[in-house]
Amino acid sequence: MLTSRTVAAGLGLFGAFLATEARAQLPTNTPQASHILLPNGWSLSPVGRSLPLGDLPLNMQLSRNGRLLAVTNNGQSTQTIQLIDPKTEKLLDEKTIAKSWYGLQFSADGRQLYASGGNDNIILRYGTAGGRLGAPDTLRLGQPWTKEKISPTGLALDDARHRLYAVTKEDNTLYVLDTQTKATVQKVPLGHEAYACLLSPDRRTLYISLWGGDKVALFDTQTGKLTGEIATESHPNELLLTRNGRTLFVANANDNSVSVVDTRTRKVLEVISAALHPTKLTGSTTNALALSPDEKTLYIGNADNNCLSVFDVRTPGKSTARGFIPTGWYPTSVKTLGRHILVANGKGFSSLANPQGPQPVKPTDNSGSHTGVTGQPVQYIGGLFKGTLSFIERPDDALLSSYSKQVYANTPFTGEAGTGAARSVGHPVPGQAGEKSPIKYVFYVIKENRTYDQVLGDMAEGNGDSTLCVFPEKVTPNHHALAREFVLLDNFYVNAEVSADGHNWSMAAYATDYTEKTWPTSYGNRGGTYDYEGTRKIAYPRDGYIWDYCQRAGLSYRTYGEFADLGKTPLKSLQGHMCVKSPGFNMDIKDVERVRIWRHDFDSLLTAGAVPQFSTIRLSNDHTSGQRRGKYTPIAAMADNDLALGQLVEHLSQSPIWKESVVFVLEDDAQNGPDHVDAHRTPAFVISPYTRRGTAIHTMYSTSGALRTMELLLGLPPMSQYDAAALPLYDCFTSTPNLSPYQARAARVNLEARNVAWNKSAEKSERFNLASEDAIPDLELNEVIWKFIKGENAVAPAPRRGAFLKMEQKRKDDDD
Repeated sequence: MLTSRTVAAGLGLFGAFLATEARAQLPTNTPQASHILLPNGWSLSPVGRSLPLGDLPLNMQLSRNGRLLAVTNNGQSTQTIQLIDPKTEKLLDEKTIAKSWYGLQFSADGRQLYASGGNDNIILRYGTAGGRLGAPDTLRLGQPWTKEKISPTGLALDDARHRLYAVTKEDNTLYVLDTQTKATVQKVPLGHEAYACLLSPDRRTLYISLWGGDKVALFDTQTGKLTGEIATESHPNELLLTRNGRTLFVANANDNSVSVVDTRTRKVLEVISAALHPTKLTGSTTNALALSPDEKTLYIGNADNNCLSVFDVRTPGKSTARGFIPTGWYPTSVKTLGRHILVANGKGFSSLANPQGPQPVKPTDNSGSHTGVTGQPVQYIGGLFKGTLSFIERPDDALLSSYSKQVYANTPFTGEAGTGAARSVGHPVPGQAGEKSPIKYVFYVIKENRTYDQVLGDMAEGNGDSTLCVFPEKVTPNHHALAREFVLLDNFYVNAEVSADGHNWSMAAYATDYTEKTWPTSYGNRGGTYDYEGTRKIAYPRDGYIWDYCQRAGLSYRTYGEFADLGKTPLKSLQGHMCVKSPGFNMDIKDVERVRIWRHDFDSLLTAGAVPQFSTIRLSNDHTSGQRRGKYTPIAAMADNDLALGQLVEHLSQSPIWKESVVFVLEDDAQNGPDHVDAHRTPAFVISPYTRRGTAIHTMYSTSGALRTMELLLGLPPMSQYDAAALPLYDCFTSTPNLSPYQARAARVNLEARNVAWNKSAEKSERFNLASEDAIPDLELNEVIWKFIKGENAVAPAPRRGAFLKMEQKRKDDDD
């Protein structure tokens, strides 16, 4: 097998320089800006004209005559099917769909459109006469969720034989349906979650990408049997065939690659690397494919690099890189029509303001849509970033070169691991893995879902909005004391939107395409399970989590409730590396009890000289149980979380290893509240004798940057392109240690307070599923917390959200 693992060398040479220059640009979250810095540290400079789409467009399909373009929007909020005239670039029609996911297929004549009905386990068939979507007909695969778990994904249609092929990601099956009788005529187990399926030109072979199986399955439509498999790289998703059917392209999300297959020999001819640099690190998330009309050029969508890779594929097996095209945020689908390239940008063009949310809200239906006090849609982070459709004219060589420069300027990733900033002599954080550090023990505390303004918005030292602070210093005296005594970070952003991707970003600096594309379904109350913390293999990052990296490096490590619960864990790397008495997410167990268990375990290990070099500790009660009767009140839950954090730091600071320790405290996401700067901004803490004491630090940092700092301290390599590129938290440290211990602040509120009132919020809270984080509809949880604190009839103020640009300009003005 020949392997092509190279992008244009010349592009790589100037890429590193431009990436460094990009750091100096002022961040902005204004969608109309020509250069947009995202909260994760990566930038956008989308080209072409654009059209608004819906929430998380995952797939587009062109009718055979090119007159219609269909889009399926599969996000957390309202899900829709859209019909667009791609030549006039106008929206023709739009229909709300209760549940949907990816699958989309026109009939040969373009008069009918088939769409996956997601966890309703149906296929909907729309007429498209006059450019309008007619009332849908239903082809049923089974009973809806929760009675049956099927979830159709990719679709393929054989009009001549009246056969519709549907593959699934829950029961991992190929369904063959008769489009006339609407009956299922065959079910074929596939063994793995499937993503897409595609018929050969002669309709004899159906190619099926096995998303969770790292291969493509082949189904003979004449015999009705699987006839073989073709090994690909990790997470094969979209499929594309040449018109003669001789070459199959397979996008591999976890390997930043495309497998090029000779369909006659069923062999992989080459593997195209779609990443910006030759790298083994995950993070490009290759997930979309399109050929130019003459089939000489392949356009490859890189969701997490926010670009298209462009390759000359005239000679299969000898493909050559031509350059890159900048897109919007998280491109998910690519098509070509004439001289135009069409790109669906899953998250649109920027991180957005949310003046209408996230509280108070009223659920209006089962679609995940909500309205606020003014009747406008609530801007909850899970459905905040609406997709866009870019129309890009096919660039000539000169313009493609210019586009490529833009793409390199948009990425802070330069190939492998960078440091991103100069350090002082004797700085305790190494500049690269392998250098010595006085810090030998890293403690990583993961909390749940709070924004900066909710907790620290009342601190005058930082950029806060006190009107949005619902857990002020009276409730969180230790959060405030730790921020004052160590460092206050008021410009820290999580990479994630919710806990599903949040725990993955927090433990791997990456969330797979499976995680990013499926969590909106369950968060929109459309079925699905919370299977993102090691409970489902397909959600695993290709090379594992940070514990796997510790294991491979021979480092000692231990977890206390993160990805583990009372001695049980789905991860092999954590077996034998967990405190068996530490609970996972459980709102009935206090965080002070979690710290008591940690303290006992820590003291035993300390006595034995066996304190692990890396510890992950879950303190999750800042999530709260809302106003459910009999549960701890939101104030008590948050105050418990605060006291537990203070006790942990106090105990560690009084131990013999304090002089060699650091504690990082992060929220896994910021979904449960408002913040006037950005929906991703959270409180974060860096606590160590080597912390710059009493300092407010305004440097822009991220979850990935915190992980990069831990990796440098532990001598670990980066886990993805994101932590490799992220700015380590250098400004938080000093070379001169201050060994003064921390004294925990006593709680100022009643930690035993329980919800006793029966009102609308209590009634709503009774329906909350408290079994796992984020099983509760977060919009409703936010509302009842607000009403508990402010009063049952209180109306929350609309959060005032500004752009990053305003914050940075103010800082610049202050410096001047």
